[in-house]
Parts: sequence; structure tokens; C-alpha cells
Amino acid sequence: MRNFRRLAAGACAVIGAAAALYVIPGCTSNPTNLKSLATGQMKSLVVVDKPSPEPTTSFADEAGKLHTLAEFKGKVVVLNLWATWCAPCVQEMPTLAKLETATQGQPVVVIPVSIDTTDDVTNAEAFIAKRPPLPFFSDPNSQLVFAFKPPPQGVPTTVLIDPAGNVRATLSGGADWSGPDAQKVIQFLEKAS
Repeated sequence: MRNFRRLAAGACAVIGAAAALYVIPGCTSNPTNLKSLATGQMKSLVVVDKPSPEPTTSFADEAGKLHTLAEFKGKVVVLNLWATWCAPCVQEMPTLAKLETATQGQPVVVIPVSIDTTDDVTNAEAFIAKRPPLPFFSDPNSQLVFAFKPPPQGVPTTVLIDPAGNVRATLSGGADWSGPDAQKVIQFLEKAS
């Protein structure tokens, strides 16, 4: 009887180990496509079926210096189009600041681009200044907005660009960019190119 118990216990251990080896890879495997990550806070993520090159339209920083998205090649770009008059934008911005902080030293950059009019740029600058380490960029004539095909339908809209400079997805409406759902999307894009 004693040998039977040892044999049964050993068999249970082997079966348990085999089951764990079968189940664990399914739990920890990397997603195979971006669409599978459109859940939770990222449920509004719209994946571009055919990635397109980023627009070449320029936008300005706080000092008025012009920049293009090409300057950020080699990084995942989280481009957020926002305005101070947009309540969801105001709610979302602290999560983008947390994302920028959490990804410092990684090939990820958060680029918030205000579409506030020229008269409101000072207010937008002050708003971003209270959300370090976010940089300030503006596009008061919405030229960058309309360079995307199709153009975003409202704000906030976040455009995700892979390190190769291809637009991969957009998310319209506010989201928590500091949470695990967004982290999975960013990590996927880091490995995608």
C-alpha cells in the first residue's frame, strides 16, 4: 500500500507539472497582433489595416522651433492631439505624463500636440507646464491633424506610430495611458518593427 501511495503521488506530480507546462505558455505568450490588445482602456483602439508612413507636416515646440515626426524614428511615438477646452483631454493628460515618466530611457516618446488656437497657446503651455515631464508642442492651424489620412474626427485622439515611422493605430476619446492595457500596446509596438 505504501508503494502505491508513493507511485500515485509521483504520478500526480508529473501530471501537475505537465499541465502547468501546457497552460503557462498560453498565459504568458505575446500577442500576435495589435487588434487583440484592443481591450479594457484600449477598447477604442482602431488598428490600421495597412500601416502608412507618418505625415511630414511640422508642428512647433514651446520656443517656436518646428519639428516633424521623422525626428522620432526609432521610437514608439504616442502622439496625442488635444486642446485645453476638451474635458476628456484634460482628464487624460496626467496619464500621458505618467506614461512619459514610466518609459524614460526606453525607445518611447509621448508627444502631446495642442490644437488650441494661436490666442490660446499661452493657456495650453501653462497647462502642460503643470504636467512634467511632458513637452509642449502646438499645431494651432490643425495642419498636422489634417495630414493624417483619414484625419481624426475629434479630440483627444492618440495616434500610435511604430519605430519605423508607420502609423499603426489610433484611439479617439480619453484613455488611461498609464495602465497595463496601454503598456501592452506600447510593448507590442516596441517589438513590432
